[in-house]
Amino acid sequence: MLPLSGLKILDFSTLLPGPYATQLLADMGADVLRIEAPSRPDLLQMMPPKAGKVSAAHASINRNKKSLAIDLKHAEAKSIISRLLNDYDILIEQFRPGVMARLGLDYEQLKAIQPRLIYCSLTGYGQTGPLKDRAGHDINYLALSGLASYSGRHDTGPVLASTQVADIAGGSHHAVMAILAAVIARTQSNQGQYLDISMADAALALNTLFGANALVSQTDPQCGQEMLNGGLFYDYYQTADERYLSIGSLEPNFAVGLLQTLELSHLIPSMMNQNHEHQQTIKSAIADKIATKTQAHWIQLFNQLDLCVEPVLTLQEAANYPQFIARNMLTSAVDSQGTLIPQINTALPFKEKSPHQAGVPLGANSREVLQSSGYSPEQIEVLIQSGCVKSL
Repeated sequence: MLPLSGLKILDFSTLLPGPYATQLLADMGADVLRIEAPSRPDLLQMMPPKAGKVSAAHASINRNKKSLAIDLKHAEAKSIISRLLNDYDILIEQFRPGVMARLGLDYEQLKAIQPRLIYCSLTGYGQTGPLKDRAGHDINYLALSGLASYSGRHDTGPVLASTQVADIAGGSHHAVMAILAAVIARTQSNQGQYLDISMADAALALNTLFGANALVSQTDPQCGQEMLNGGLFYDYYQTADERYLSIGSLEPNFAVGLLQTLELSHLIPSMMNQNHEHQQTIKSAIADKIATKTQAHWIQLFNQLDLCVEPVLTLQEAANYPQFIARNMLTSAVDSQGTLIPQINTALPFKEKSPHQAGVPLGANSREVLQSSGYSPEQIEVLIQSGCVKSL
């Protein structure tokens, strides 16, 4: 049995931050029911490429979840949600502040129906503060949090990350942690609670290392000037075939081994001198040496050593890398047509051996969910005909 079996979650979120949070919860065994708008489908479902008849991203991020398509503005919508709260006593939503209240579905109204309700609002700027109603995206939260100000090179300034750091590490992961903490608290109090998760707040908190230094020293970290962002020889280096190596040999024993391996032993006496110009001299020497051979040459050499040097892999290469295969980090999901879709597995230590269920089409589970909540087939048909509910 997976550890979250028995937890039942209503998911009102779309796109990435909320759905990835509930993917993590579903992968751990939670019963996640997506509440989706019939007339405004999740844009993730339309994102190319397709895996069979569905979006590959939707099939992955919404795997192991059910779908109830319901028009939340319909007069009967709140009644349906109220019934669902008898079983589904955890809720996550990603609307702007005030939207759920206008729908009659905010925490204060729903906790009167279900006092054990754990209600998580995941938004860009949170439910309070001067920016609470402002639109935003990952890039904006990283910008305002200070993270972007030292993520890049001195000559380029801030650069875009390859993944949505504020959305995922900020929003998704903090939402999951808060929800699970609230579940533990509920076992003691038998009461739910409201959780206000801000992606901008979480991005600011991710400054934990350099933020601590900046607040004490009153000096801001700079692009390409710090220990871990290019100020030292800890960096990426281009090989002769225009591939890259990552060199993270920070500790003295690793640094000595690196310089000896690269036949740069003359730099060892001064390698710990953190003067920026001196470090750039060391970096230039390492870069010149790495540029003389192909990535394959360096892989073969450093695979025999333990010096914190690894190749920069493409995603296809990573998917076939022995370490990730051994760790069962590749999995598959089966869609409604029986097609197997390859996916990245959860990194949590709760991996099912059987294929996941791929993200289902809009309204795929509407009838079964309503029936399990006590609606008769006739009542369900009336809800469908009225436009309140959509079903396949």
